[in-house]
Amino acid sequence: MHEKKEIRTVSAQDIAEFLIQNGEKAFRAKQINEWIWKKAVTSFDEMTNISLKIRTLLAEHFEFQTLVPITSQKSSDGTIKTAFKLHDGNVIESVLIPSRSRTTVCVSSQVGCNLACAFCATGKLKMQRNLTVAEIFDQVAWVNKQSFREYGHKLTNIVYMGMGEPLLNYENVLKSIEYITSEEGLAMSPQRITVSTSGIIKNIKRLADDDIKFELAISLHTAINSKRSELMPINKTQDLELLSDAITYFHKKTGKRITYEYLMLKGVNDSLADAKKLAKFSKIAPCKINLIEFNATDSEFEGTDNEYMNKFADFLESKNLIVNVRRSKGKDIDAACGQLANKS
Repeated sequence: MHEKKEIRTVSAQDIAEFLIQNGEKAFRAKQINEWIWKKAVTSFDEMTNISLKIRTLLAEHFEFQTLVPITSQKSSDGTIKTAFKLHDGNVIESVLIPSRSRTTVCVSSQVGCNLACAFCATGKLKMQRNLTVAEIFDQVAWVNKQSFREYGHKLTNIVYMGMGEPLLNYENVLKSIEYITSEEGLAMSPQRITVSTSGIIKNIKRLADDDIKFELAISLHTAINSKRSELMPINKTQDLELLSDAITYFHKKTGKRITYEYLMLKGVNDSLADAKKLAKFSKIAPCKINLIEFNATDSEFEGTDNEYMNKFADFLESKNLIVNVRRSKGKDIDAACGQLANKS
């Protein structure tokens, strides 16, 4: 018996050739592709304008390796965290985050993470593997339906800030965005998508060369090399000087403004000296800075007090920098930044 292929790893052209080889019309491939990526179905039975004969043929040779929701938790602030079981038994988490006029999905790109950032619960999980294009796409499609059910409208924003380092799964992340944004797919705006990286230098430059249309965020957390190396081991080989060069290159080629994610840690990176270093670093290219409230994990860190956080923001604004203070959502269900750890 032949092994079935995941249908979403097969191109429309290959599906057309498969149909021809089996005595069917090639134009059916376009219809099948539309069911897969535009309507985001996860079974052949849902392809209602395709004959039973063709659906049976497809089911004999192909399969959908779909996500299976296993737990869903709703926070007091409306945030919903869903754990999905993958076809190989691994588990990932996605988060639906509501605000006044929009809903955002935070998607995962890997099972676990090998970067071991000191403040992040996911970094304590053993890295298992990259997610496939279909597994990333399915998170968006599934949570989009959840957004309709819970809040009456489709997703407005997508952030690749869940489990894993997106730029270490470069091809699959970019291909998933292609399907999410194309007219043949979900037709979401690339300007509403943000990919966050801890600072994979060569792939930040690669994004620039690939002329990406989505937004780029960098998990910075401090502009002092020694501190960053303690917080984020990746900085030992890809330090702030190299990161600065990559950011300059990225902005020069794309004209895009960078977003810096800065987690406020009490007594670690929240002093006036830290603010001055951050302000200086932020002048290398147009940017905005998100100051993020720390969310408790199994670590020694504490969050910065609101008073200090506001003073930190005021100083940066006095240097003509764009600053947003991000209050955490979903903390009571371990769904906030840095908390995704598959406790389910």
